[in-house]
Amino acid sequence: MAYNDPKTLVSTDWLARHLNDPDLRVLDASWHMSDVPRDPRAEYEAAHIPGARFVALDAVSDARSDLPHTAPPPEQFASRMRALGIGDGHQVVVYDGAGLFSAARLWWLFRLMGKTDVAVLDGGFPKWQAEARPVEDMAPMVQDRHFTTSRRNDLVRNVTEVAAATKLGDHAIIDARSAERFRGEAPEPRPGLRSGHIPGSRNVPYRDILNPDHTMKSIDDLRAVFAAAGVDLSRPAITTCGSGVTAAILSLALEIMGHRDHALYDGSWSEWGMFDDLSIATGDA
Repeated sequence: MAYNDPKTLVSTDWLARHLNDPDLRVLDASWHMSDVPRDPRAEYEAAHIPGARFVALDAVSDARSDLPHTAPPPEQFASRMRALGIGDGHQVVVYDGAGLFSAARLWWLFRLMGKTDVAVLDGGFPKWQAEARPVEDMAPMVQDRHFTTSRRNDLVRNVTEVAAATKLGDHAIIDARSAERFRGEAPEPRPGLRSGHIPGSRNVPYRDILNPDHTMKSIDDLRAVFAAAGVDLSRPAITTCGSGVTAAILSLALEIMGHRDHALYDGSWSEWGMFDDLSIATGDA
């Protein structure tokens, strides 16, 4: 099946049909973990979807935070979007060079800032290239455009709120990290963090909700994956991961499935795993 919802996920066919729409803006939000030897900006400069602008993840993160990729203040986000020529009334499509990875984080940031006319490109740049669709190597000319923000605090959770949720057991806490990291069997890539997971959380590795070509699985298959992981979607959901990036892929999947009551733990394991006074669990439970 092809997703064609301009508020969540669109296909390469959809983007090709709308690529020349005057109010469409395309963003390359590629980012990779430190152990992946790729330079997203260099890759963008070599080839990107026509008209796409590049967004560095650090440029839309709070530089004052000691944690990686923390959501920025609304005024910082708005300033960055204006500089990219993104504004009110634009339909935005975000993609990345991994297929479906960091683009979901920018999709979530847009929603956090109150803009909902934003979709992720299903399968990302790899699928676009595999289909021999047009690319270019020149950055587009941009003009500032007014960008209005209205932060939605219901879409984000802090460590205090997550700790309360673990004690009350009234939320489905869903961890997007690998099974080995979730169980505490593999070390964390960031030094100084304990291994394990938030007590009461369930593990849905983000790769489990993607097809081999990095597109999102069908809605029925998504529901089956979450159910197999023991996720109770009758409760509000909190997504988490290592630093709040792949958690957004789970948030995107929840939105697609129609589960609207979800928020992202922005500190994720980079914060939880740092504090000795926060309980951790290991193994599958």
